[in-house]
Amino acid sequence: MRILVTGATGFTGAHLVERLLERGHEIVALDNQETPAADTFRARGVDVHIGSVADAELVDRLTKGCARVYHLAAAFRKVNLPKSAYWDVNVNGTRYVCEAVKKHGVERLLYCSTCGVHGNCDEPPVAEDAPIQPEDYYQYTKWEGERVCHEYLEQGLWVSIVRPAAIYGPGDPARFAMLYRRAAKGRFLMLGDGHTHYHPLYVTNLIDALESAIETDAARGQAYLIADENSVPIKALVQEIGKALNVEVKFTHLPYWPLYAAAAVIELLYKPLPFEPPIFRRRLQWFRQVRSFDISKARRELGYAPQVDLPTGLAHTGAWYRENGFLPAGLASASA
Repeated sequence: MRILVTGATGFTGAHLVERLLERGHEIVALDNQETPAADTFRARGVDVHIGSVADAELVDRLTKGCARVYHLAAAFRKVNLPKSAYWDVNVNGTRYVCEAVKKHGVERLLYCSTCGVHGNCDEPPVAEDAPIQPEDYYQYTKWEGERVCHEYLEQGLWVSIVRPAAIYGPGDPARFAMLYRRAAKGRFLMLGDGHTHYHPLYVTNLIDALESAIETDAARGQAYLIADENSVPIKALVQEIGKALNVEVKFTHLPYWPLYAAAAVIELLYKPLPFEPPIFRRRLQWFRQVRSFDISKARRELGYAPQVDLPTGLAHTGAWYRENGFLPAGLASASA
């Protein structure tokens, strides 16, 4: 089939495109920036376009002739990014994708949302019917994107929704890279007691779910939380990363709230400056926000079963970080 993937050259999008190429599909790729993956995909015959889903004309043109659309593109969290940027991409962009899918008779659309629409998991593990309580504007606009999808669902569109947990794996340059670098030093600054639960999701487990969610007839109009088997306390997660690197990690515990208050002040001081502050509240919330999800619905309706467990996923990820210069060159790692 001819398939459009938005957000195609980012971390998750690149893994999805790789899988779809393995299946023999013809891929149209849209992303807002050049990445090494973009050149690699061009060399393999992918029709790569650099632009934004907030460009309605571009989205319309690329959607024509496609049988499937995977809508992964999103404005993600950045300090000082204006709210208008989130709305333009996550809400208006989703509307443009839905409109183009409707206009050109695309058979199926998958919208990639986020587990963050549920906010803090008050009674973990939470399922899809848990309260919608986004805690920041990114999460709020992703929920608004879901609402746009439901508008078009009522107009006859075939659309399903996936809410991934904390995605990690080879190719992830962001959050898990920071955890690995800190664990590699053998010392980790932990705010609070480290008992807060976090729910990882290995990237190929997510790709399995994305494929199932767009090809399963019963998934039309449904939303699915996608995560690995179990959530883990954040201290245990860091310890597991240490094991993947053959490093014993020692922890220094500090109280959470004083540093959170200090981060608020630092953000204010940095607001007129063109670069990010050294610490900010969103990053510190990792130590406090509970993330623990029930994946029973995806198991039951999609046949979802995570194939890569946490130790294996962390070992593969650590090997990739080491090979790509994110970790000290001489650092050993556990076998992947």
